[in-house]
Amino acid sequence: MGRTIVTATGQANRQICFVTNDTPDADAAASRLRARYGDYPFDEAQIIVALGGDGLMLQTLHRAMKSDVPVYGMNFGSVGFMMNAFSEDRLCERLEAAQSTRIYPLSMTVVSQAEGTRTALALNEVSLFRSTYQAAKLQIIVDGEVRLEELVCDGVLLSTPAGSTAYNLSAHGPILPIEAQLLALTPISPFRPRRWRGAILSNRAAVRFITREPGKRPVSAVADNVEFHNVQEVTVKEDRTHGVTLLFDPGTSLEERVLTEQFRF
Repeated sequence: MGRTIVTATGQANRQICFVTNDTPDADAAASRLRARYGDYPFDEAQIIVALGGDGLMLQTLHRAMKSDVPVYGMNFGSVGFMMNAFSEDRLCERLEAAQSTRIYPLSMTVVSQAEGTRTALALNEVSLFRSTYQAAKLQIIVDGEVRLEELVCDGVLLSTPAGSTAYNLSAHGPILPIEAQLLALTPISPFRPRRWRGAILSNRAAVRFITREPGKRPVSAVADNVEFHNVQEVTVKEDRTHGVTLLFDPGTSLEERVLTEQFRF
């Protein structure tokens, strides 16, 4: 059971839950932080502090979405795009001063030969991938209108602004300002039409992907870390009924990081 720790100023800390990526360094740091600031179960916490990398942050955000508890990350990974710098000192003051960013997931509904109709949420992107050596053939429908009759490719992804600097950027998709009401539709290694580079869509758009020749050219669909195989069609749209709040130290907000990324060479 968690306990309340009182600082030298006489103010009680907020109820914090510490989670880690299970590496020795992160676990040792979490043990010291728990001794200083207390520790509460995940479902009783007012703030989640995640010690790890962006992978842990993504997992933690999915867990926190159910209770709508804000998440503050400290970097113990490699990239740490969504993390703050690690320090054991003045944690309560940092949490009080932190700037918040609200992000919303994509809702993915898949129809697959093996699993029927299934759903999942994605904070970064929904991706479709070819599952064999043969290229995928996909029809793309936006708001009920066929926009691309056939895309022959390794795959395609639909990204949120928060995810636009992740896999989407590696696939040469556009970086979206974090508060933009937009989604990035980006092909992965397109073969035909070879020069199609994707599209920027309204966040209100409903995007449907239909697989061509699914028996011969199987396709999998992934929402962040949830994967379905042998999909026949996938529908994706933003889900505003869910959301999660990220916390960043002043001057290092997610908005600022995304803007800075656009000027990197």
